[in-house]
Amino acid sequence: MAFLRTDDLRRAVAEAEEMGFGAIWVGEALAREAFAASAIILAATSRIKVATGIANIWARDPTAMMNGGRALAEAWPNRFVLGIGVSHAGLVNDRGHQYERPLTAMRAYLDQMEKAPYRAPEPDPPVPIVLGALGPKMLQLAGERTAGAHPYFVPVKHTLAARRILGPDRLLAPEQAVVFAKTREAARPTGDIYMRTYLRLPNYRNNLVALGWSDDDLTPPGSDRLFDAIVAWGDDEEIARKLRRHLEAGANQVAVSVLTPTTDRAPTAELRRLAPLLLS
Repeated sequence: MAFLRTDDLRRAVAEAEEMGFGAIWVGEALAREAFAASAIILAATSRIKVATGIANIWARDPTAMMNGGRALAEAWPNRFVLGIGVSHAGLVNDRGHQYERPLTAMRAYLDQMEKAPYRAPEPDPPVPIVLGALGPKMLQLAGERTAGAHPYFVPVKHTLAARRILGPDRLLAPEQAVVFAKTREAARPTGDIYMRTYLRLPNYRNNLVALGWSDDDLTPPGSDRLFDAIVAWGDDEEIARKLRRHLEAGANQVAVSVLTPTTDRAPTAELRRLAPLLLS
């Protein structure tokens, strides 16, 4: 939904709330600024939680990040989750920053967020913070310092490992791509655009290498075996079953990314098909 016109976005998120979904995750890499997008969605809905997935730490200093989160959490109590992450070297360097030592940078950033001065009314409850975490050390940091983690472009095997690292009481909300197609051959044209995009990013590729995937599997757009592990396809019941595998592996919720051939419409029809299978 990131690339919809604002009026269409408002209608789409209101529909998602009416369907019974519990949260909307908002990215910002090539779309709206994360806090602005979150405010639009929060104002267009009344109950559903909104989480940034993720707000880039290189795009704003720690005080701006913390106080932006505080402002939204105070205006919409118990509805905003601040997901933050280190993004990717190419995207960060293109903004004029220097991407280096991401774990060290995140640890220092969290230290500064805790010290951020704030004279406006504090949110009650405080804004929860989660990390966009993939590797074991970033997941460990998420478990030690934040409310949890939001891994992206991961198979179920990663969810199992992430739960062990985070411990039992932290939020784990992996992303899962979905293509509404009954065969792999029908799913791949749309899914391969997604696969090519993320397999070219070292953070995601390195994470899959650590999980045991070979160079042959990881050559864009990826092997059929990798595609099946990353993208859910099949009839509606099979897609729902694949999404539930993350929950069975320890996830608290799954951020569903419905992939469509174009980005000019919201996938509300597809979500409406999934809702009774996932939310009953």
